[in-house]
Amino acid sequence: MIEINEIMQTMQMIHEQHFDIRTITMGISLLSCKKNTDRETAEAVYEKVTRSAGKLVAVGETLEAELGVPIVNKRISVTPVSMISGSDPMAIALALDEAAKQVGVNFIGGFGALMHKGSTIAEECLLESMPEVFQKTERLCGSVNVGSTRSGINMDAVRKMGHIIKKTAELTADTDGFGCAKIVVFANAVEDNPFMAGAFHGVGEPECVVNVGVSGPGVVQRALSEIHGQPFDVLAETIKRTAFKITRVGELVAQEAAKRLGVPFGIVDLSLAPTPARGDSVAYILKEMGLEMAGAPGTTAALAMLNDMVKKGGVMASSHVGGLSGAFIPVSEDIGMIEAAQAGCLTIEKMEAMTCVCSVGLDMIAIPGDTSANTIAGIIADEAAIGMVNNKTTAVRLIPAPGKVAGDTVNFGGLFGFAPIMKVNSANNDEFVERGGRIPPPLHSLRN
Repeated sequence: MIEINEIMQTMQMIHEQHFDIRTITMGISLLSCKKNTDRETAEAVYEKVTRSAGKLVAVGETLEAELGVPIVNKRISVTPVSMISGSDPMAIALALDEAAKQVGVNFIGGFGALMHKGSTIAEECLLESMPEVFQKTERLCGSVNVGSTRSGINMDAVRKMGHIIKKTAELTADTDGFGCAKIVVFANAVEDNPFMAGAFHGVGEPECVVNVGVSGPGVVQRALSEIHGQPFDVLAETIKRTAFKITRVGELVAQEAAKRLGVPFGIVDLSLAPTPARGDSVAYILKEMGLEMAGAPGTTAALAMLNDMVKKGGVMASSHVGGLSGAFIPVSEDIGMIEAAQAGCLTIEKMEAMTCVCSVGLDMIAIPGDTSANTIAGIIADEAAIGMVNNKTTAVRLIPAPGKVAGDTVNFGGLFGFAPIMKVNSANNDEFVERGGRIPPPLHSLRN
């Protein structure tokens, strides 16, 4: 039983250290919305989303006022749209975007497909529609799962996603390719992730559910600033205890939100998700651990310990920790990562190594606009391989900014921040990517 007074200890975290509930995300199943045509399905989707999530924003705002805990975003995730769409997924995309505007949420995720082993006709149609969809919609996000430890990597889907990301950037060139910020390519995607742009409502989930995402890099940084010079076991214990406190607040908010909305409480995702605000940076946590900046030798080891202790603290605080839960390392959304990239200390290759031990993967990285579709596909394949072999979730969210070259900067605003254009290895990989087919799963996938 969680008492209200448990959050009193967090007041300093909230007012001075950027602690917040990053998102309350309502997951909604759309499987019952499938009709004879996409137009009819779109009408059913709009009706169900607006009916189910009609009170979501109001409940979030009420809880924020009552508890004094900032709730930054209210969001919706839905069943992967390819499961209910046909040849005209655009109609459903527009309905979802309009429904999000109607209920007042920041984003709605789920315009995507699960293609880790192969694809259906509906999934192929959905992929082809993505560039135009993300040009025409404002709040819609999507993801495609191209690999898993169990199934291997669908290289046909990987190749197509390289071209889709490239085309999306071209169609949204007036915003420096911002449409790509709403597309995530996963391996081992999870069904209960409340964070955008990769959130979707998995087929194993209830009809409707509430998931909460908690974030507090500044809180962890402040805690570590008080133990300079202490050994790693003290460092680890401090992170774990801090993560415990943060998660307890998320548990309270999640339970209250679920009760007031009349739907089941799903999970608390304890993820150190940074913002561009100084003092709300995962990279600054790494600096507090003794590194000059992110990317210095020892970065991967420091990040591995941080991620593990965050998870351990979370599971002590709640029996329903899920989602991704760990440390995110998006470049544009983390001022410390931005500074490290601008200084040349942090490269895409080093970030790839870091993704072996953190949550998710290469996130919100702006790259030169002339990067080829096959190069993008090769980066996706590398991340998917890390996820497949290590039995973890990995993802790629790249933004090839049209007309920009390495060293330039793009500014997306708000929580998306700004980013230096990072150099990409331009060695040719066409023959590799264009082989097609499927990379087989590793031997340890045979565990049943």
